[in-house]
Amino acid sequence: MSVFIAVLFYIATLVLLGGLAIRIYTYANTPAPLKIPTMPAPTTQSGVVWRMVREVTVFESLFKSNKWLWLFGWMFHLGLLIVLIRHLRYVTEPVWGWVALIQPFGVYAGMAMAAGLLGLLLRRIVLERIRYISSPSDYAMLILLIAIAITGLLMKYVTHTDIVAVKSFMLGLMYFDFKILPSDPMLVIHLLLVIALMIIFPVSKLLHAPGIFFSPTRNQIDDARDKRHLAPWAAEMEK
Repeated sequence: MSVFIAVLFYIATLVLLGGLAIRIYTYANTPAPLKIPTMPAPTTQSGVVWRMVREVTVFESLFKSNKWLWLFGWMFHLGLLIVLIRHLRYVTEPVWGWVALIQPFGVYAGMAMAAGLLGLLLRRIVLERIRYISSPSDYAMLILLIAIAITGLLMKYVTHTDIVAVKSFMLGLMYFDFKILPSDPMLVIHLLLVIALMIIFPVSKLLHAPGIFFSPTRNQIDDARDKRHLAPWAAEMEK
């Protein structure tokens, strides 16, 4: 089982990094033929940077459009961020000081993450207009993320596992030195779900994470009246 999980982690990491690299390369080389920033838009590059900072950190546009969706989404993303930082203790030795400081908040972040995801899932089920445009993959992604959060919380409060052995296993993966992984069913399920997420991520709607930085509605300056915008392919045609 330890070797099986280790091999799956290596495969999932290659798929995740390779898939993300290909997607980001595609995004970066896709021309934007028109000036289409969402108004009101900044008129300077520094304004665009500040707009992106607000969008990534506090989900400004989502807050303006739907407060409940913003609340659930922000709970999930903030909880996920803290949980990911907390999990750095499993791949660092010694554990960094700031990672150690955040450990007590990690459990509450996991609860917030699960609550936000459940709210997003309930919204898709209850609201008819959202249910109408939801595809099976939308539900699948939410259920997968909920399962990861819940199995993580269950290992904390119900079926405890040997976290020292888990850390030894994860550190061993980094140095290609396989260690024995505890055979607790909940731990194995949790890791398999994480592996599935890593493999699915590059081909799912979760790619909005890096994609937001390449969105012309967010990263363009409102200077259409001052400067003519030409996509690279259009500039080549004019030569």
